[in-house]
Amino acid sequence: MPERNIEFGKYGARGIKGHEAVARQLDALAGFITTPVAARRGLLARLHYLTRTDHARAAAREAGLTVTDRTLKAWLDGKRSPSKANLPRIETAYRAVRRHNVARYLLARLNREGRGTRVEFHPLNQSQVDRPRQRVVEFRTLNVRHWDRVIEAWTRDDEQALDDAWTSDAVVDLGSEWGQYEYVTTIGFAA
Repeated sequence: MPERNIEFGKYGARGIKGHEAVARQLDALAGFITTPVAARRGLLARLHYLTRTDHARAAAREAGLTVTDRTLKAWLDGKRSPSKANLPRIETAYRAVRRHNVARYLLARLNREGRGTRVEFHPLNQSQVDRPRQRVVEFRTLNVRHWDRVIEAWTRDDEQALDDAWTSDAVVDLGSEWGQYEYVTTIGFAA
């Protein structure tokens, strides 16, 4: 796309890619377990979530948690603890299954039967940029009506697909200034 920033931050601007801010907001809406996986309470909460149904167990295996049912039972009963190598696998599997489970709900919530959701673009931070090099970038809002590709990419945890979907389905609708909002401080939407 023509306005992609090649050397972002060269003159001191600070911000994150828009799709990363959207992923953070979607993660917040998904309501992940906040207790760390290394704590017993967080581990048990994730294991209960991953083992409560046959569908959840299959999804956990597909997401990379490939331990036997006997090992899972020992973890749940407290007879054994997962190794340090298994803790990130448990977290990754939990996040993948949780994203998959809430995707349909979030899609309906964000699309709102075709009405869409109002999105706020908070511009990048230019406080460290010399005055002559600063751009005029202001707070903008936009009603995003099509969230299908964004939610699908977020569910798969595919960063490139999320970037492409966010840029082509939302940011381009800002008009000729869309390239100024490739990097932002935050993106907010109340869904």
